Amino acid sequence: MVRQTITPMFLSFRLRLMESAMNALERASERRTPGRAAHLVTGLRGERAAFFWLRHRGYIVVARAWRSGRAPGDLDLIAWQGSTLCFIEVKTRTTRAVAPAHLAVDSRKRRVLRRLARHYMRQLPTRDVPTRFDILSVYFEKDEPAAFEHFPGAFDWEEAQR
Repeated sequence: MVRQTITPMFLSFRLRLMESAMNALERASERRTPGRAAHLVTGLRGERAAFFWLRHRGYIVVARAWRSGRAPGDLDLIAWQGSTLCFIEVKTRTTRAVAPAHLAVDSRKRRVLRRLARHYMRQLPTRDVPTRFDILSVYFEKDEPAAFEHFPGAFDWEEAQR
């Protein structure tokens, strides 16, 4: 019996190939549905770029744009980093001139994300799982992701008291 091993280089190549294919499919889809607002298209492209950025760093993404039937909003990405479950809010911008993207996650948005995360956690077989809330800022230049800023543990389950 011949045993084959998959090298990290092969996995990286396969992931880059999958990213290229998904980007091409998304671009074709965007041309076929021109009615979508530009900022929504930018946000979706940022979430896709964030997905692959995290995958390249070893995260296991288990959900994209997860919604609960009981609460408004969505969780952009849910991923495992080792034994920690990460709820990742992606903020995409085409410029840094106005303000850093991560500042858009205000107390109201954090409250929504916590509520959705609680709904997600109720589905797990055990709730005794280490969790954290991350923010991942994606900046585009010339229609390509140029920079990523990752803030692991950007906020907690409770709002800090002043």
